[in-house]
Amino acid sequence: MEAHQFEKLHHQQYHSFSIPVDSNGKATQFKPFSASSPHMLAFHLAWFSLFSCFFSTFSIPPLLPVIRADLHLSASDVGIAGIASFTGAILSRLAMGPACDLFGPRVASAALSLLTAPAILAALLVSSARGFVVVRFLVGFSLANFVSNQFWMSSMFSGQVVGLATAVSAGWANAGSGLAQLIMPLIYSSLGTALHSSSSTAWRLSFVFPALFQALTAILVLAFGQDRPYSGSNANPIKLNSSFSSKDTKFLSVLLHGLKNYRGWILGLTYGYCFGVELTTNNILAQYFYDRFGLSLRTAGLIAACFGAGNIISRPAGGAVSDELGRRFGMRGRLWGLWAVQTAAGLLCLLLGRVSSLWGSIVVMCCFSFFVQAASGLTFGVVPFVSKRSLGVISGMTGSGGTIGAVVTQLLLFSGSSGLSKQTSISLMGLVMIVCTLPITLIYFPESGGMFCRPSEHLDSGLEEYYLLS
Repeated sequence: MEAHQFEKLHHQQYHSFSIPVDSNGKATQFKPFSASSPHMLAFHLAWFSLFSCFFSTFSIPPLLPVIRADLHLSASDVGIAGIASFTGAILSRLAMGPACDLFGPRVASAALSLLTAPAILAALLVSSARGFVVVRFLVGFSLANFVSNQFWMSSMFSGQVVGLATAVSAGWANAGSGLAQLIMPLIYSSLGTALHSSSSTAWRLSFVFPALFQALTAILVLAFGQDRPYSGSNANPIKLNSSFSSKDTKFLSVLLHGLKNYRGWILGLTYGYCFGVELTTNNILAQYFYDRFGLSLRTAGLIAACFGAGNIISRPAGGAVSDELGRRFGMRGRLWGLWAVQTAAGLLCLLLGRVSSLWGSIVVMCCFSFFVQAASGLTFGVVPFVSKRSLGVISGMTGSGGTIGAVVTQLLLFSGSSGLSKQTSISLMGLVMIVCTLPITLIYFPESGGMFCRPSEHLDSGLEEYYLLS
């Protein structure tokens, strides 16, 4: 679609939206309990699709005690499988950002969900440790839908509410990991009772549900989704924004500008030790309570579910705080808020590993859950302001940082070969969080400043030009 055609659609549809929008058609209000098209419908499709991906990826950990016994897995096998589940997501998240820039979030998201749904179904055929690792690796690719989720929200909502929109969408979706911890043991026990099947058969059949669920959400995204506020804009999004010249909108240029932006790398590191820690915790928490406190599979899963379910409130709270701090103090407020909340999460993680009582561990875990998930919301409250033109690349870099952080943390502290107890590893994870949050102090925007620096009084080029090309 040419630029003049896009402008024509702009004028025709500007007054047709059911919620207030800015000059780009992006919503200036966020109404999560509305399903109005296209903004709120895109929101619901995005979070529900990602919810199914989190459910699939974390449908395995709550059944690990049963799978471990059936497949005769060692602690090292379990650790390697956990690393594999995040390793697959690293490359897929890096690729998903440019894919969103090139094809739009709708097609990119649905295609990935449909391609990875058979991977979780393949758990029915696993009979060895190697096969188990391969399944976890392939299922992990679906987590790249997080990038399309955040890209989609940034395309639909203005800067006034984008922090809240991205945080609620991701927060509600991330709750899929908590629900999986709760539901999968129930599905497993129900199948065993209803079919009078063996434990080995019951846990395998349990994975039919997440596979079908993920495929269904992908079909809904394709059928009802829309990439941009204006209808007819599901084509290549790089070509749609008439603010960009034909020379500067080449895909390679978009990619390189994103990769050269140092803010994206810092946010990737920061996200690696908030969301990456959250992923790692989801992977080990049910086992931790099962082994350390001698709980039943259902009870350990219920406690672990509380951690993931906190996303319904905590991550949206982080996005809301980021937007409020942005309104009051600009970008400096967003950065200070991110640093403070993530540092608090690190301190709570350190404490979690040192608490020896069951109820004390549960209380600290819930507090840790709130802060670490809120930090993820605060991180993506900054991402949309880093680069408009390379938004998909920056989102992909940040999102990949989350999975890279999870892989590194799992490898160093929870691989089964470190010789450390889980409680010691959890405390060390908290210390790493605190250290890796410090580079936020280096982020600086000439037009809005940094944590310790005021905005530049002399920009070499216009503010809009800087914002678009950074």
